[in-house]
Amino acid sequence: MTGTGTALTAARRRRELAELAAGARVDVLVVGLGVTGAGVALDAASRGLTVAAVDAHDLAFGTSRWSSKLVHGGLRYLAGGHVGLAYESAVERDILLRRVAPHLVNPLPSVLPLTPLISGGRAALTRAGFAAGDALRAAAGTPARRLPRSRRIAPAEVHRLVPAVRRDGLRGGLIGWDGQLIDDARLVVALARTAAGHGARILTRCRVTELHGGGATVTDTLTGEEHRLNARAVVNATGVWAEQLDPAVRLRPSRGTHLVLRPGALGTQIAGLTIPVPDETNRFVFALPQQDGRIYLGLTDEPVDGPVPDVPEPSPAERGFLLDVLATAVYPAPSEADVIGAFAGLRPLLAGAADSTADLSRRHAVHTSPGGVTTIVGGKLTTYRRMARDALDAALTARGLPMGRCRTARLPLVGAAPPERLARISAPPRLVARYGTEAAAVAALAADDPSLAEPVAAGVAVTGAELLWSLREEGALDEDDLLDRRTRIGLAPADRERALPAARAAVARAAATAGQ
Repeated sequence: MTGTGTALTAARRRRELAELAAGARVDVLVVGLGVTGAGVALDAASRGLTVAAVDAHDLAFGTSRWSSKLVHGGLRYLAGGHVGLAYESAVERDILLRRVAPHLVNPLPSVLPLTPLISGGRAALTRAGFAAGDALRAAAGTPARRLPRSRRIAPAEVHRLVPAVRRDGLRGGLIGWDGQLIDDARLVVALARTAAGHGARILTRCRVTELHGGGATVTDTLTGEEHRLNARAVVNATGVWAEQLDPAVRLRPSRGTHLVLRPGALGTQIAGLTIPVPDETNRFVFALPQQDGRIYLGLTDEPVDGPVPDVPEPSPAERGFLLDVLATAVYPAPSEADVIGAFAGLRPLLAGAADSTADLSRRHAVHTSPGGVTTIVGGKLTTYRRMARDALDAALTARGLPMGRCRTARLPLVGAAPPERLARISAPPRLVARYGTEAAAVAALAADDPSLAEPVAAGVAVTGAELLWSLREEGALDEDDLLDRRTRIGLAPADRERALPAARAAVARAAATAGQ
C-alpha cells in the first residue's frame, strides 16, 4: 500500500475534510460507506485515482451490518433459473474466501435434516440443487479442500452437527458448504482501511444535502459546518436511501429480520441448520452458529412502505414466524426466553412486477442521471466487489475519465492471510479470527496496561484492547461506533448496557491521549 497508511483516526478525518473544504478536487466522490461504497472507494483508489468517500453516519451503519453474515454461492439464484447470477456469486465467494479476505471468511457446513415434513420428492430435488451448487463451486475454481462437496449424511451425523434436530422420523440429512463472515461490519471496516491505505479520504459523519455530477454539499454533523466537495465523478452507493439522492431510481425495500439466540439454545451446534419454510417452494430459515456460541436465526422477507428508518426494527410477527419455523425441525424448540437480541436490515431491491419482495431480483443495477451522478442499487453482500467495479466503470465512462484496470480481485484487505499463516500468529484465536494478521498488534496494546486484556463486561468476550484499537485504527469516534459496529456487543441489549461504561471510558481515554 502507498501513502498515508491504513489507520482511520479522528485527527485524520479532520485534516482530510479540511483539505476538501479548502477546494481540493478528487477524481471520485463516493456517497455511502456500506460494503458497496467502501468497495467503490477501494477500487478507485487502487486504480490510482484520488478518492473521497463520505457517510452521514458511520462505516457499515446501514444494511451491510444486518446481513446473515453468509458469503454464499448463489444456490437460491440457481433454483430460480438465474444461472449467470448464481455463477457470479460463486466466483465472488471464491475471491473473498481465498484471496481478498480469507481471515474474515470461513467454510461453514450447513445441514438440511430430512424430517417427516420433507417428502422424498422434495429431498431429491434439494439434493439435485446441492449437486448443482457443487458444480458452481468447481466452475468458480474453489478447491474441494476449502469447500467440500455436498453429500447425504446419516441421522447420527445430523445430531453430531446439530444436536437439537428432532429425532422422531429423521431419515438423515443433506450437508452442503458455504462461506461465513466472522462479522459483516468487519469486512466494511477492512475495505475502508485498505482504501485509506491507497490514499482514499474516508469521512464519516458527513451528511450529503445536495448531490450533483461535480460533487456535493455536505454537513459535518460533529460541528454543524457545511462544506462543498468537488469531484470529477460521483457514485451514489447509499443503498435503501438511494432514491433520496437520485429520484429516477425506484426501489421496493424489503426487511430481513434475524433473532439472536443465547449460547446453548440449540445445544452445541457445529453446523448451520437449514429449514424449509412449510408450504413454500424456495424459502428457508437458517440457524447459524457464531464464534461466541450464539445462534443467528433468520431470515424474513417483508415489504417496507413509507420512509426508510435509520435503524429498522423487527416486527413481532417476524419474530413469531422465525421461532415457529425453527420449531418444525428442533426439539425442544427455543422460545422468546431464549432470544437475547434481534436485528433487521432493509434490502435495496429494484422495484418490479412481482407480488412478493421474495420474488424480486437480487441483481444489481447501475444508473447515471442526466446530471452525471452514477447510482448503484440492488445486489447482495457477496457480490459487492463486482457491484463496485461496475459502478465505478460507469461513473468514469460517463465523465470521460481514464478507466484504468480493476485490481480488487487480487487485492488482499488489511489483516488478510492464508489460513496456514493465520494459524502461526501469536495471539488469542478469537482475535485472530477478527483481526487476522493484526491480532498480535491488538493484543500488544495490553503490554503496558494489563487491564486492557480483560473483558469489558461480564459475559462479554471483547477486551479493552479491542476498544482502544477501534479508536486508534478503525475510525470509531464514539461509544455507539464501538458497541454497535466495531465489536457488535450491541446485538444483545443487556450486554450493551453492561459494556457501555467501558466504551465511554475508552472514548475519554483516546480523547485525552489525542489532546496531549
